[in-house]
Amino acid sequence: MATRSSLATGVGRVLIAVYGILALAATGRSVVQIIEKFSYAPFAYTLSALAAVVYIVAMIALIVPGRTWYRVACVTIGFEMAGVLVVGTLSLVDRQLFPDDTVWSYYGMGYLFAPLVLPIAGLWWLRKHHRAAVSGSGPVAPSGARTSE
Repeated sequence: MATRSSLATGVGRVLIAVYGILALAATGRSVVQIIEKFSYAPFAYTLSALAAVVYIVAMIALIVPGRTWYRVACVTIGFEMAGVLVVGTLSLVDRQLFPDDTVWSYYGMGYLFAPLVLPIAGLWWLRKHHRAAVSGSGPVAPSGARTSE
């Protein structure tokens, strides 16, 4: 039986919970927007759906142990940070590009700026656990022998 990932302990559990909440919120928002009024702001609504996918993948990557999933978490959360900064800035600069809000519009203001704070916390958490993740101290078999990843 494998042990839990060191990413899913302490603050990591809080990050996983918040990613789960944002995944549900962004998924619900994008589904409603796409079904009800996709033609009004297709770019904005597609970005909301993309944000939902990013939150789902990031949550899974923080839960599943192993070097590969650690790397997936780094890429996903890094992409999220870039997305929040780019979309947040564009939503301020060119309102016509976003006739309706996305999850990342105005740096996540509609979600109390959680989309801006979450990737910062996530990247910090990943950096804090970098050595354990890349050294392969992920799953361990009951006998103490390492399992293959």
